[in-house]
Amino acid sequence: MAAPRRLEIETIGDVTVARFADKKILDEGNIQMIGNQLVSLIDEDGVRRLILDFSNVEYLSSAALGKLITLDKKMKANKGKLRLCSIRPEIYEVFEITRLNKLFDIRKDVDDALEGF
Repeated sequence: MAAPRRLEIETIGDVTVARFADKKILDEGNIQMIGNQLVSLIDEDGVRRLILDFSNVEYLSSAALGKLITLDKKMKANKGKLRLCSIRPEIYEVFEITRLNKLFDIRKDVDDALEGF
C-alpha cells in the first residue's frame, strides 16, 4: 500500500505548485515523507521552479523548518527557485523570529508567487 500523499502537486506553466495536505506538520515521519516527496520533484522530475503553498497549514514544527532550509539549498544548488506562499500570520511569525523570512522568498498567495517567476 502506498503511503498517503502529503502534498498535492499542480503544474502551472513551467512552475510546480506543491500544496500541503496536512493542517499540522509536526510528526517526524510525515516531515520525512514530505521532504522525500519534494526532493524527488527536484531530483527525479527536474523541477526548477517550485512554490510551496501553505494555505492548509496551521502548525509547523522546527523539524519542518529544517527540511525547508535543506530544500532551499538543494534548489539553489540546482539553479532552481523556491517560493513559499499563503503562510498564516502565526506561522509567519516563526519565520520572522528565526529570520527565515530573509532566506525564503515568501509571497502572499499562489498568484503573487507565480508573478515574475
